Amino acid sequence: MRHILALDQGTTSSRALVFDTAGDMVAMAQRELPQHYPQPGWVEHDARRIWTDTVDCVREVLMRAALSPADIAAIGITNQRETVLLWDRSTGEPLGPAIVWQDRRTAEVCARLKAAGHADAVRAKTGLVLDPYFSASKIAWLLDHVPDARERAQRGELACGTMDSWLVWQLTGGCAHLTDLTNASRSQLLDIHTGQWDDYLLELFGIPRALLPRVVASSGALAETGAALFGRALPITGIAGDQQAALYGQGCTAPGLAKNTYGTGCFMLMHTGDRAIESQHGLLTTCAAQTSERIEYALEGSVFVTGALVQWLRDGLGLIARAGDIEALAASVPDSAGVTIVPAFTGLGAPHWSSGARGAMYGLTRGTTRAHIARAALEAIALQTLDVMRAMEADAGAPLRELRVDGGGTVNALLMQMQADLLGCPVRVAPAAETTALGAARLAALGAGIAMQTAADDGRVFLPSEASADALIEQWRAALHATLDHVAQR
Repeated sequence: MRHILALDQGTTSSRALVFDTAGDMVAMAQRELPQHYPQPGWVEHDARRIWTDTVDCVREVLMRAALSPADIAAIGITNQRETVLLWDRSTGEPLGPAIVWQDRRTAEVCARLKAAGHADAVRAKTGLVLDPYFSASKIAWLLDHVPDARERAQRGELACGTMDSWLVWQLTGGCAHLTDLTNASRSQLLDIHTGQWDDYLLELFGIPRALLPRVVASSGALAETGAALFGRALPITGIAGDQQAALYGQGCTAPGLAKNTYGTGCFMLMHTGDRAIESQHGLLTTCAAQTSERIEYALEGSVFVTGALVQWLRDGLGLIARAGDIEALAASVPDSAGVTIVPAFTGLGAPHWSSGARGAMYGLTRGTTRAHIARAALEAIALQTLDVMRAMEADAGAPLRELRVDGGGTVNALLMQMQADLLGCPVRVAPAAETTALGAARLAALGAGIAMQTAADDGRVFLPSEASADALIEQWRAALHATLDHVAQR
């Protein structure tokens, strides 16, 4: 029993990974997760499929690793955050699809709450801005639009939760309804200073307390799977939302250490220890993985569309056949020839927070080629990250000396070099490709009392060049302001 099973339930796939105590991945199994877009701005997932795919992945990864359940010491779970659903407590069946974190259907609700003067109180308690990104307004929408849901919730017949809660419920056969502190801190219903669900927030969003899971630490003896599921009961000893898991997997467990994950979106977190820094520059204050009785915090900047921009170039415009083709195409031209993309397909996140913004492309001429658009897309990813980092430096009161990075985008060397050039500091790529899952595995190992090697410090490093990026940054600022001005004038 010297292996850890990590369940990584992401926005575009569900995966199971096995790690050994050296922190090395032994095997992985994956199932792609379709996105559903029933209306403009709406994004949904099939929660039942998430569960069945997860079980299939577990069975496949054990086969690939030539292991049995008896070889698994513990399970760690990491998940897409803010995505939420309702289900029936008696049957365990979802009451419709899960509403994904990218979904914007509750923008008007959040706008009304802002106009009513609740933004400051919500931010003081949760560290979050009033935005459709977070779970609370999504839960309220489900209660109001699923037939009889609000009445059934009041009677205690329903449960709700993010994907960690959903998986734990199913893994335990409905015996455990819980969520860890990191996921709870993204709900906009938790007071991050006390670590408890807050009465003011529950009343504000109209959500019955009986609907919510129990809040637990990110590491420890949290639950056990049903014995019949895998042939024996397996302890669940680690849970964290994907970005906090990546922060932990990158070894950023002390104040001042920061990481950025390049996935569907980009997520930069800086650990701030036991200080909940209230951002003055459009960032969020959130909980870091809780491994003791003490609550620890991080500053976070979320960029909604980065890897999804590359997918759009592939699937929406047909400019590339595979996502990996973008690097060679972008490198075939020396610059973007004045083209700038603002990929606000689902609004703008930190530090701008404009739910009404939509994507725009500027600087097109008859000389614009698909290579220029590809390069502008990579620049847009790096420039959005630059905005977040500058805000983070302002809040922390010190420049960042190094950015640790992980996620699928880090395989793109051109993007990583662009990032280093724009930031003006080294960019260190995680030596382990699966940093988020590794973070979940490390939390589970800690919770099970198993020593697992900490993150290595030997990843590829991209150093900033001496070439000035001022013109590119000025071009980005002009495009960004034009996009925001368009929102104001609509």
